[in-house]
Amino acid sequence: MYGSCKTPEQVLDLIRKHDIRIVDLRFTDIPGTWQHASLPASQLSLIDFERGIGFDGSSIRGFQAIEESDMLLMPDPETAFVDPFATIPTLAIICNVLDPETRRPYSRDPRYVAQKAEEFLRATGIAATSYWGPEIEFFLFDHVSYDVLPYRMDYAIDSREGYWNSGRNDGRPNLGYTIRPKEGYFPAPPHDTFQDIRSEAALILEQIGVPVEMHHHEVATAGQGEIDMRRDTLTAMADKVMIYKYVVKNVARKHGVTATFMPKPLFGDNGNGMHTHQSLWRDGRNLFYADCHYAELSDLALKYVPGLLTHVDALLALTSPTTNSYKRLVPHYEAPVMVAFSKRNRSACVRIPMYTTGPENAAAKRIEFRPPDPSCNPYLAFAAMLMAGLDGIQRQLDASQFGPLDVNIYPLADEKANSVKNVPGSLGAALDALERDHDWLLEGDVFTRDLLETWITYKREKELREVDIRPHPDEFYLYFDV
Repeated sequence: MYGSCKTPEQVLDLIRKHDIRIVDLRFTDIPGTWQHASLPASQLSLIDFERGIGFDGSSIRGFQAIEESDMLLMPDPETAFVDPFATIPTLAIICNVLDPETRRPYSRDPRYVAQKAEEFLRATGIAATSYWGPEIEFFLFDHVSYDVLPYRMDYAIDSREGYWNSGRNDGRPNLGYTIRPKEGYFPAPPHDTFQDIRSEAALILEQIGVPVEMHHHEVATAGQGEIDMRRDTLTAMADKVMIYKYVVKNVARKHGVTATFMPKPLFGDNGNGMHTHQSLWRDGRNLFYADCHYAELSDLALKYVPGLLTHVDALLALTSPTTNSYKRLVPHYEAPVMVAFSKRNRSACVRIPMYTTGPENAAAKRIEFRPPDPSCNPYLAFAAMLMAGLDGIQRQLDASQFGPLDVNIYPLADEKANSVKNVPGSLGAALDALERDHDWLLEGDVFTRDLLETWITYKREKELREVDIRPHPDEFYLYFDV
């Protein structure tokens, strides 16, 4: 189980106990996808935990140039778990990345950035620990196809739950239970046809060592779901996000469906968010709780919040980092597009959950930053959110400029709505903001200029430009007959 081993010796004991035949080394590239390489379990020895295992860094997105490609994977014993999907008994273990010449951690290794953020928090003396609880949403589809060709650009999605199938009459039985747009939260079966898949994923997560609090159907039609993990510290939770996505995708595939964490695969319905709950702790005490301020937030929390909101434009380049992210961040569909904070209000960027109140529930007090989505790299996204919040505390920023705003912001009169700032409307705008506003990320050498430059260049050249230069189907609808 994740977290059950503390030493390399315990990992080797786990291999013997479970008759492990293969060890799978996993690490995360710059965009946030798990990469892996496998070796026979007989080849893993104690020295590998000290010396590292070599790989070609030039073939990994955002890593090394070809002339400096040799890199090392350093297995972290605390992350070892038995892979529940491998036919051959396999132990998965998450690795850090090192430079083989300097023996220093690699500055572009996302997991190292998360670890440095935790070290920086302790060094400030503000708190000893940060806790993180992301709500990760996903879709389960029965069919997905897409073409990106010079002469054809198209995609097609289908789902047994999709409202567009209510009138299907193709000779197969149509049982009539589909989910209307924005009505997926949360009808019981037979409307919810993916209960067992989510349950299986939740139980596998628990088996791996990722405690689950709840799972349910989400708002959108077509199999949108969510499985909520119990909070954990920053790097550990980023590890668990990677495990979560791995489990959901593989359980879905086992059942003949496909899972996607793409922020906005369906037009006209809710997208996939990753609302991220966070709090700071010291000596077993939640530093975000106080019984004398708005929504029971402490003075510290009311400095942390404007840190997030002051840097929100740049922050979104890391927490909502795809062109598709900004098709989710539009008014309505519960999208948090207004730069404000509020208790219970899902139209603000920062919400303070009020499910439990009073000093007896002080441990539950946290703030929820709502713009992130699960296309992000969790190591970079969590680290960036922490750095923004800490900047607000260190600079003693004033929360009053951002609210509280305890109304539904969408239907406000135009003149009042215009006084509430919106989040960026595109990935390009967010990247421009990150280019202007990033000094707070460089504190404590948590992020480096090299990493940020690599991120901005990759996103502009490999994603933003590639989308921008291609014709869009809607352009044919609008302009073909001009």
